[in-house]
Amino acid sequence: MAKSTSTESLGVLPLSRDRILQVALQQADAEGLAALSMRKLAQALGVKAMSLYNHVANKDDMIDGMVELVVAEIALPSLTVDWQTAMRQRATSAHAVLLRHSWATLALMSRVNVGPAMLRYVDATLGCLVEAGFSYPLADYAWNAMDSHIYGFTLQALNFPFEADEYAQAAQAYVAMVPPERYPYLHRLTQQVMSGEHTGLHDFEFGLNLLLAGLETLRRESAPPAEP
Repeated sequence: MAKSTSTESLGVLPLSRDRILQVALQQADAEGLAALSMRKLAQALGVKAMSLYNHVANKDDMIDGMVELVVAEIALPSLTVDWQTAMRQRATSAHAVLLRHSWATLALMSRVNVGPAMLRYVDATLGCLVEAGFSYPLADYAWNAMDSHIYGFTLQALNFPFEADEYAQAAQAYVAMVPPERYPYLHRLTQQVMSGEHTGLHDFEFGLNLLLAGLETLRRESAPPAEP
C-alpha cells in the first residue's frame, strides 16, 4: 500500500489564510513591513508564491489581515469599571501592543480598517464612552484624541534617536548648541537633564492623564441638568 504524501501525513500544516497571516506577522515583526514580500513569505511557508493567492488577494489584503491580528491583541474597554479606568487600560494595552509590533502603527493609521476585530474594538470604545454619558459626537472626538496620543507617542518611542539611559550623555553633547544668552530656558532644562535633576524622559501617562482629565470636564459640562 502506497504511503500518503499529504501535508497532514508529513506533519506540515495545510496552507490557510490564518497561517499565512501569522507567518507574515512574524516576518514583519522581525524585519519590518518593507522587507515583507510574497516570495519570501512563500519560502518561509515552504510553498510556491502563487499558492498564497488562493488565500489572500494581494499584499494589501494580507497587510489588512495582519493589522486585524494586531488589533485583536488590544484589550477592549470594559463596561464593568469607570470609563477613565477602562480607557486607561485600553490606551496602555494599545501602546504595548504597538511597541511589540513596531511596523503596525503606520499601517494602522494609513489604511481603511473594517475587519471584525477593528469594528469590535471601535464599537466597544464608543460604547464605553456613550454609556459614561458622552454624546456620540463627543465620544468620537474623545477616542480619536486618545488614539492620536497613543499613535504619536508610540512612533516617537520607536524612532527617538536616544535610549532612556543616554539622555544625560546626549544633553552633555548638545549643550554647547544652546548657549544660555540665546536660549536661556532650554539651556536650563538641558542642565537639569545633565545633572540628573530631571530625567528628560517622555511620559506616556502624563499626556494620557491630561486627556482623561480634560475629557472628564467636557463630559460633566455636556451632561444634561439633573431634574429637580
